[in-house]
Amino acid sequence: MSLQFLITALVVVIAPGTGVIYTLAIALGQGHRSAIYAALGCTAGIVPHLLAATFGLAAILHASALLFQIVKFAGVAYLLYLAWQSLSADGALSVQPNRDRERPFVIMRRGMLINILNPKLSIFFLALLPPFLSGNPETATAEMLGLGAVFMIMTFAVFVLYGLFAATARDRLLASERAMRWLSRTFAAAFGALATRLAFEKAS
Repeated sequence: MSLQFLITALVVVIAPGTGVIYTLAIALGQGHRSAIYAALGCTAGIVPHLLAATFGLAAILHASALLFQIVKFAGVAYLLYLAWQSLSADGALSVQPNRDRERPFVIMRRGMLINILNPKLSIFFLALLPPFLSGNPETATAEMLGLGAVFMIMTFAVFVLYGLFAATARDRLLASERAMRWLSRTFAAAFGALATRLAFEKAS
């Protein structure tokens, strides 16, 4: 495994995206333990895309405009739903003090859906991983899965760090009603912006 792949993967993982925003929202709203479950869910949501890229399903998604659009707009609708959940006073992603923690499965499921409903991830893996393969057809599948596993480990580790950082600042931020309103609106705006960007994505 090359150092170039590790650096490339780290840059991709660190860049704030939907999963990072979700993990931060959960961390600020429900604490560090919930943030870990959010990171785990987002990481698990990568698995279908990695398998799709490895076994050629991403090429089908890439070639089928209808299938791509169906998955894409399901993702757009879900991101808009998360934006509403951030703005709603009793929404799952609103930043509120003294709120009950959600069950781990609920937090993980939401994180998984965020990534599963993003069709660009399959195409992303199809573009990212092959340049780092050895070129041996007999080991290509194992190498793709291995690189994907490393990418997932890095994703989980970085998301956990983001979450723990946000959870550390949680008590101070929750002491200010103004800060809570600002954070909820910021997360809603971020999910809305990501939904808009996804709506205009193309298969190629």
